[in-house]
Amino acid sequence: MTVYDRIKELAQKRKMTISEVEEALGMGTNSLYAWKKKTPNGASLEKAADYFHVSVDYLLGRDSENISNGPIDLTEIANSDDEAVWDKLVSSGGRPLTEKDKAMIRLVFADRWDEITQKAKDIDNNK
Repeated sequence: MTVYDRIKELAQKRKMTISEVEEALGMGTNSLYAWKKKTPNGASLEKAADYFHVSVDYLLGRDSENISNGPIDLTEIANSDDEAVWDKLVSSGGRPLTEKDKAMIRLVFADRWDEITQKAKDIDNNK
C-alpha cells in the first residue's frame, strides 16, 4: 500500500475526495496523485499526518496500526478522571489543559451550563 493509498483511505473515512484533501492541505491539484509513485518530502508528509491525526510512520506503511484516526468521544473524556486520557487526547494550542480548562469541559459535556461560570470563579479563587 502506497502513501497515496493510505491518504485515500483516510479521506474516504472522512467522506472527502482527494481534491478536497489537497485543498485542505494547501496543495496544488494532483499533488497527492504524485504520491502513488514517489515518496513525498518530509514537510508534506508531516502536514498530511497532522491533518489526519496519524503518524508519519503510519502513512509510510511502517506502522500498520492507526489508533488515532477514529472519532473521539468527548463526553467519555470529559467524564474520565484518568489524567493520562486527558493529557494524551486533549490539549489547548498544543499545551496541556489547565485544571480550569478541564473543569469547564467537564461541565459543558455534563449539561451543567449554569455552573460553568461559578466553577471557573471557584478555580480562579483557589489559585
